[in-house]
Amino acid sequence: MKGDEAFTHVSAVILDLDGTLLNTEVLNKDVLKDYLARFGKILDQKKEDTRSGMSHKEFRLAIIKEYDLLITPERFTEEIRPMYRERWLLARALPGANRLIRHLHNHNVPVAVASNSMTTNVEAKISHQPGWTKCFPIVLGSDQVKSGKPSPDIFLEAANRMGVNAACQEDSLIGVNAAKAAGMKVVAVPSLQSESGQFSVADMILNTLLDLQPEVWGLPPFEDWVSGVVPIEPIHVRGLHRNGYLHELAVLGASGLPDQVLGVYIGWAKLESSKILKILMSIKPLDCCLKKVIHVCPIEESIEATRDQKMQIMLVGYIGG
Repeated sequence: MKGDEAFTHVSAVILDLDGTLLNTEVLNKDVLKDYLARFGKILDQKKEDTRSGMSHKEFRLAIIKEYDLLITPERFTEEIRPMYRERWLLARALPGANRLIRHLHNHNVPVAVASNSMTTNVEAKISHQPGWTKCFPIVLGSDQVKSGKPSPDIFLEAANRMGVNAACQEDSLIGVNAAKAAGMKVVAVPSLQSESGQFSVADMILNTLLDLQPEVWGLPPFEDWVSGVVPIEPIHVRGLHRNGYLHELAVLGASGLPDQVLGVYIGWAKLESSKILKILMSIKPLDCCLKKVIHVCPIEESIEATRDQKMQIMLVGYIGG
């Protein structure tokens, strides 16, 4: 936070969806990769990272031009839309998303979703998440306003419908700039940690929604801490424990470990011998790139006792960044 702004009072919250609440961005890139393969094209990961937060209309024009696809924008949308919808069924809430949504809903804090996606797509993604539809009475897509992000139109419309002074939570630089242009306080949770340095315009930058402190914004504080630990929806990983670090990482039940999964966690590890241990696990980025360094520390055993052991890990609590 910046100076006196730490005591800013907000009475409503506007949330972005993709990359902020849902891990759809990884899934969407997989879809685009498969679609481009039909034309013999190879997805450029670095370039696609820069398109985070684009409206679909802008996105499809950029893709057609960038990859020299001899198709109309309408054909692109018609062909790729069913591929997206099928993959969205696999989307999972990002760490802290369900916690925040339930908290705001239970305390009657007005909430809106404002996304650069088409409204029908936003509603489809929300409908696949248990309990989300009733928590979001206001859902806005870029097709409901004159201009999508980075124009402030969508945030101004959301605040107008709620009739309140709102704060916004975003994962993309496009979204952050749009919310600031709307005169709102902005919390950024970058989808890519390697780009977090570009978000200085935001009022607060977090690695994960689990680090959010609503009371800083005049909102009711979370009440779910247990002895300094935030209970989380289980995250399942496995790998080889060697010299205190986890190698050969595999994520169970998801397309990948979201970039927002950082910090120190507590959980359980099952060894090859079927022995179960309580552990601490530290996850941090490696040199501001997509790779992570994962350190595993048994709480009641020596690290030597688990050397070169394959582990199946279930993380159940978050301690901090």
